[in-house]
Amino acid sequence: MHPTVILASTSRYRRELLARLLLPFEVHPPAVDETPLPDEQPRALAERLAFEKAMAVARRFPEAVVIGSDQVADLAGEPLGKPGDHARATEQLRRMRGQTLLFQTAVAVVCQSTGFSQRELVPVRVVFRNFSDAAIERYLQAEQPYDCAGSAKSEGLGIALLDAIDSDDPTALVGLPLIRTANMLRAAGIDLL
Repeated sequence: MHPTVILASTSRYRRELLARLLLPFEVHPPAVDETPLPDEQPRALAERLAFEKAMAVARRFPEAVVIGSDQVADLAGEPLGKPGDHARATEQLRRMRGQTLLFQTAVAVVCQSTGFSQRELVPVRVVFRNFSDAAIERYLQAEQPYDCAGSAKSEGLGIALLDAIDSDDPTALVGLPLIRTANMLRAAGIDLL
């Protein structure tokens, strides 16, 4: 019998990814302010938020193994978060076309009762092709990716906006690096197999 596993997230994408591990888990919202700190770089922002999300839920469930994750699109050092609406998504995609971005995806696994705490950053290099405004509009109408960092939903039609993806953990771009998460869960005493 292993401890309860909790995903500290409101993201349906992370929930769907974690379900791939065929591990029973609960989902609890972390209620963490995601506002970047002054001059906070995208990498540091993703790492901080992943850990803060995990800790926020671990404080309520100290016996559980809690997973927190966050992703920030990094455009030459500028963090691009979730657009929230059509106008911001349009603006983000216009800035991203023809550019190479790093999607900084961080994951943290903690258990307060045992003192276990690990976190890792998994950057994903994404090359966007030079697409038209009309392509942006068609994509946004089809996918409405307003809850995705940088408006990029690569698991859907957003793949047509890209020239290349480079990562050693293919699920990181969707929002939860499962290879790293599985390794951390094993280290926390959760046997997946």
